[in-house]
Amino acid sequence: MIANDDIQKLYWRIKNGDAAEIKPESSNASLTKGRDRASIINYIALGLTCAVLLRLAYINTVSSKFLSDQLNTRVLRTVKLTAMRGTITDRNNRPLAVSTPVDSIWADPSEMENLSEAQVTQLAKAMNISVAELNTKLNDKNKTFVYLKRAMSPQQARDVLNLNIDGIYSLQEFKRYYPSGEVTAHVVGFNNIDDKGAEGIEYADDKLLQGEAGSKQIIRDLRGHVVENVGVMQPAKNGQQIALSIDNRIQYIAYTALKAQVEKSAAKGGSAVVLDARTGEVLAMINMPTYNPNNRGGIDPDMLKNRAAVNVYDPGSIMKPLVIAKALDDKIVTPQTVFDTHPYVVGPKLIKDDHAYPRMTVAEIIQHSSDIGTSKIAMKYKPQPLWEYYRKIGFGQKLGTGFPGETKGILNDWRKWYPVDQALMSYGYGISVSLFQMAHAYTIFTNNGCLLPVNFNKLQSGHTPTCEQVISPGTAATMRSILAATTEEGTGKNARVADYTVAGKTGTAQILEHGRYTDKKHIGSFVGFAPALNPRIIVAVMIDQPTKGLYYGAQTAAPVFAAITEPTLKVLGVQPDK
Repeated sequence: MIANDDIQKLYWRIKNGDAAEIKPESSNASLTKGRDRASIINYIALGLTCAVLLRLAYINTVSSKFLSDQLNTRVLRTVKLTAMRGTITDRNNRPLAVSTPVDSIWADPSEMENLSEAQVTQLAKAMNISVAELNTKLNDKNKTFVYLKRAMSPQQARDVLNLNIDGIYSLQEFKRYYPSGEVTAHVVGFNNIDDKGAEGIEYADDKLLQGEAGSKQIIRDLRGHVVENVGVMQPAKNGQQIALSIDNRIQYIAYTALKAQVEKSAAKGGSAVVLDARTGEVLAMINMPTYNPNNRGGIDPDMLKNRAAVNVYDPGSIMKPLVIAKALDDKIVTPQTVFDTHPYVVGPKLIKDDHAYPRMTVAEIIQHSSDIGTSKIAMKYKPQPLWEYYRKIGFGQKLGTGFPGETKGILNDWRKWYPVDQALMSYGYGISVSLFQMAHAYTIFTNNGCLLPVNFNKLQSGHTPTCEQVISPGTAATMRSILAATTEEGTGKNARVADYTVAGKTGTAQILEHGRYTDKKHIGSFVGFAPALNPRIIVAVMIDQPTKGLYYGAQTAAPVFAAITEPTLKVLGVQPDK
């Protein structure tokens, strides 16, 4: 039980407000808890606000370029402007290689997820490709660019675009066209599918011809369609025009003459080179077999070779005038010096002539193409000076024209020569050269003893090429007279023409096969110039392995020389000297 005193104390506490002191304590606790919750909420709000502000700052500074790039990827695109490849012309500005605009169809597979079978069939038919091939190209949906068909005509490309298939676009490119086709194929060459040089001058001068691509910006909508051309950022710079030294008229003359003889002889092939005798410019270069650069389907790789510049062979007797010219210039012999031309032995080799003469003068040695006489003249030298002379006239080294694949030939070091090697080389065995190198070497006869550089680019009017004096002008004049007599009285009679005097030398050589010379396969050659005493052109011809008729150079190559020389001189406006 509660005592009365306790009840009274309680009553007085309530009455005097002690109970009220207890109630505010409870209220303050509630207020404190409310304030704590509000503070927490405020802190959270402040934190979120700070996070948003920091994110906005990040987006506008660190990440702005990334986001801008992503936006541009979807909306603003930079498109390549293809430069037009430079034209290749002959010396008279006739086009030999030109570029024509074509369209290429490309696709963005990532935009073509909903492509139907019917659309695939229509698309394949419009581009004239198989459905299987088209599906293969469109299979990877992660790709954003893939070529479907290149080098289409503008009308064909429009037919494809008119199908209105999402993700299909066109791109303007250029396709190379060669107006002279197979006539100039081995000199001009051709381009690959990317319009880059693959052979010939197209390859050699690719950087000059290419030009520089430009760029422009376009805006596309969400479906990828172009809605606005923003403008050109960098205009395309077209490639340079290349003017060759080739004369397309002379090229066609040489092509016709060589083709006729290769077919007549049923030969494996052949080559012809025409040089300007005063400047060293290449006026024509032809090879058989040839190909059409506009339609290269089914071409044998051997057909692509410019045999005149990249293939080597043992030249045979066209080598003899070069050796004898040195001996005349060094005054070791004169044109009237007489040699015993009975067969004789050098090392293991019996040297003999096809047409036996007991004695010959130096002039007769050339006219009758004596291996015996020429080798005896060559054997008057020590190996080193003869090797140095061969090098000086361009053998054993590239001619430096920059033509792709140009050969340096084969000229062994003089320290490795045996006496028989020195004898054989004098009449064109054991030394390998290109027909181009032989034509080049004969410039010492047409240019007063000064060896001209040869090149495929047209020289500026009045330009005098720098040459190297190899023999004296007097020796060169003597050789012109001897070689003119060779075509009139000697082995080169089939090279004569009606209106002009000509000079030159025939050559016939066996082919080296499996380390041995075979008497079953031959190469016939002729190198000469005209008019004989005041040369305007040098013409070199080679017929490779004729199988019908006679195989000698006099019967195979000399007639081609004649068929090229007379019409060429008339094209050049040279007055007849007969």
